[in-house]
Amino acid sequence: MFGYVVRRLIAGVMVLIVVSMSVFALFFYGPNDPAYQYCPETRCTPAKLEQIHHSMGLDRPAPAQYLDYMSGYVKSRTITNGGISVECSWPCLGVSFKYRVSVRDYLMARVPATLAVAFGGATIFLVLGVGIGIIAARRRGTTSDKAIISASLFVDAMPSYLLFLLSWLYFVQRLGWFPDTGYYSPFVDGPVKFVDGMLLPWLIIGIASASYYARFSRGSMIEVMGEDYVRTARAKGVGEGKIIMRHALRAAIVPVVTIFGLDFAGLLTGTIFVEKIFGIQGLGLAGLDAERRVDLPMVSACVLIAAALIVVANIVVDVLYSVIDPRVRLT
Repeated sequence: MFGYVVRRLIAGVMVLIVVSMSVFALFFYGPNDPAYQYCPETRCTPAKLEQIHHSMGLDRPAPAQYLDYMSGYVKSRTITNGGISVECSWPCLGVSFKYRVSVRDYLMARVPATLAVAFGGATIFLVLGVGIGIIAARRRGTTSDKAIISASLFVDAMPSYLLFLLSWLYFVQRLGWFPDTGYYSPFVDGPVKFVDGMLLPWLIIGIASASYYARFSRGSMIEVMGEDYVRTARAKGVGEGKIIMRHALRAAIVPVVTIFGLDFAGLLTGTIFVEKIFGIQGLGLAGLDAERRVDLPMVSACVLIAAALIVVANIVVDVLYSVIDPRVRLT
């Protein structure tokens, strides 16, 4: 397994290098000139624009600029953008065009909110979805099974952003059940206010995603329940609950882990609709705001962070295969 993990890590680093090159080329040699962010249109003379190009290092060869851009990931440095010098601690992700602060410090302040959304929402949709899937599989063909499948299809047919918006309008604005939605630090504001602010976003994320997990878990459980070792255990008189938890679920959960790893990485990169509707200042909202303001360092940092999380999630999922299912061997 060790050799497999090392090879996957090397491949993941290569993927991130390719992504970083693409991001660098897109945002620093694309249609938008970064220097214009520091040069007002009404006062942007050619001499001033050239001076900004020089201060930002845009007049240097492209390989030198890329190496300088990537050096921030291994050391601290001082960045001068538009005549403003900012100390950028390791890992330095650049300086925001809009806020003139370190991108790393700006994004790190939003990480706790994103982690809260991701862990809470993922826990609910995984437990709820797999649990409902098991119930439907055990009652295959019955009225309850058909009702579960119909309800999950109904939820899936509704766009997630519409579900988030309707829940906010109804439960927050009309009924007032969750008046203080948003992220509150459990260490500063207390755990009660933290849970009260995040409960509705967690529930809506869980319900929106649990329907898909329920159908996927149901299909996987039905397939596993027909295997020879499950029928043998049942013939030996093993209890149904023990068969489900110790034999069937362990094999059926393997394909679920694949989609869960990617979905969880997606939550960590920021849930834009949830953060926007419920006023949660997370990474998704930071990336959306940066894209709207053409804040190139902020956008490029968000893209690289998202790529890194997805690569790591894929590696972790592959390793978990061998832990969950002993039949899987990583070579």
